[in-house]
Amino acid sequence: MSIYIKSANFEDCREICNMQKSAFDDILTRYRDYDTNPACETVEVIQNKFRQPFTKYYFIMNDDEKIGAVRIVEIDDNTRRISPLFILPQFQNCGYAQLAVKCIEETYKYISHFTLDTIKQEKKLCYLYEKLGYSKTGREEQLHDNMTIVFYEKNMKNSQL
Repeated sequence: MSIYIKSANFEDCREICNMQKSAFDDILTRYRDYDTNPACETVEVIQNKFRQPFTKYYFIMNDDEKIGAVRIVEIDDNTRRISPLFILPQFQNCGYAQLAVKCIEETYKYISHFTLDTIKQEKKLCYLYEKLGYSKTGREEQLHDNMTIVFYEKNMKNSQL
C-alpha cells in the first residue's frame, strides 16, 4: 500500500464531481444540507473552483487507484485550507484519510498553518483531525438544528506530528 496525492487536471473535474457525490452522499442523506454539502456541487461549480488561481485539486491515490480527492486553497503565503477532503465509501475506515492528510502536510511542508472544518456531530471526523494535531479554533457555525460546522487549525511550527 502506497498512499500519495497526485495533481488533478481540469479534464478531471467530472470525475472529481462524481467521486465527491459518492463520498458525501451518506452525510447528505443524514443532514439534508443541500446548500453546503459537496455532494450537491455540479461539475460547473468544481470547474469554476479549479480555475481559481489559489485552488489546487489532487487525487488521493493508493498505488495506482484513485481512492479520494482533496482541494487545497491558498489563503495567504503561510496558510492553506483543506476543503474538501474525501475518501470514497468503499475505502473509508481504513486509515487512508489520516495518511492523505500527512501527504498533504508533507507536500506543503513549507506552509506553517493549515485550516479545515468539519461537522461537529461527526465524532469520527473530529477525532481524526484532533488525532492529527488539529485544534478547534473556537469558531462554530450552526447550519441547521442538527448540524454545526466546527473549525480547526494546525500550526506546523509547533507540531510534533
